[in-house]
Amino acid sequence: MPSSYNVRSRARERNSVLSRPEFMSLNHQPLRGGSSSTGSSGGGGGGGSSESRSSSRRPAQIKHQTSQQSEEPTDSGSKDRRESSKMPEEDCMQLNPSFKGIAMNSLLAIDICLSKRMGVCASTSSSWGGCRSMVALLALTGHGITWIIGTIVCLTRSNTLAGQEVLVNLLLALILDVMTVAGVQRLVKRRGPWEMTPGFLDCVAMDTYSFPAAHASRAAMVSKFLLSHLVLAVPLRILLVLWAFLVGMSRVLLGKHHLTDMVCGFALGMLHFSLMESVWLSSSTCQTLISISTLSWSPFF
Repeated sequence: MPSSYNVRSRARERNSVLSRPEFMSLNHQPLRGGSSSTGSSGGGGGGGSSESRSSSRRPAQIKHQTSQQSEEPTDSGSKDRRESSKMPEEDCMQLNPSFKGIAMNSLLAIDICLSKRMGVCASTSSSWGGCRSMVALLALTGHGITWIIGTIVCLTRSNTLAGQEVLVNLLLALILDVMTVAGVQRLVKRRGPWEMTPGFLDCVAMDTYSFPAAHASRAAMVSKFLLSHLVLAVPLRILLVLWAFLVGMSRVLLGKHHLTDMVCGFALGMLHFSLMESVWLSSSTCQTLISISTLSWSPFF
């Protein structure tokens, strides 16, 4: 009759979860078919030894699993640090921006805010929408196409050499202004405060972007040119300066340009005038250009 110790050891082995066939792989032991059915004392000793081996291996397995789990976050953290170190500078947040950058961003925000507030004629539904047609007509007086066509008409009707000299230089200054402003606008490509589609005349004059304001540049250059080369009364001189300022402001009221665009346009117009004064064409050169343009070759024979 089997002893009570063997009976208890066999019952403990049967109740153990790791002794089941589906969990034997966790014990790293091969499946044993009939060792549990024997009732000898050797079988009882074998069950006790297997139980001791399984109990000795389980802490080692748990330690190995916990070490793997603790290594995974470390590896992922180091991987994230490596990826963050490889990120380009433009994707990183600048926690210490320079004073110059802060000042420029602040001025840009103020410029955009004021320009939007001053765009009172941007559409018919704006606060000054009823005056939009009058403001657009005022802006048309400073358009490049208007001045180029008007200068050519006056040149064909002029009969004096002095008048033709002034008109030819004015025409060249207008062409220089249109080409320079169009080139700068293509380089900067700044949009207006209200993102408005340019009109037909603006596309013809290549005035499709906001910076610098072409109308302001042209008005400043023309007013300075006429003040320097025409004899005008004081009221007319004041009206000419006022006209140049209102032409520049009209584009801001229409929502086409920012305030800084208008200011830079005035500065660029004065620069164009100074450049044209330095390369002023003489009367004989102007007569040669007029002869070439009208296909009148009599001065050459």
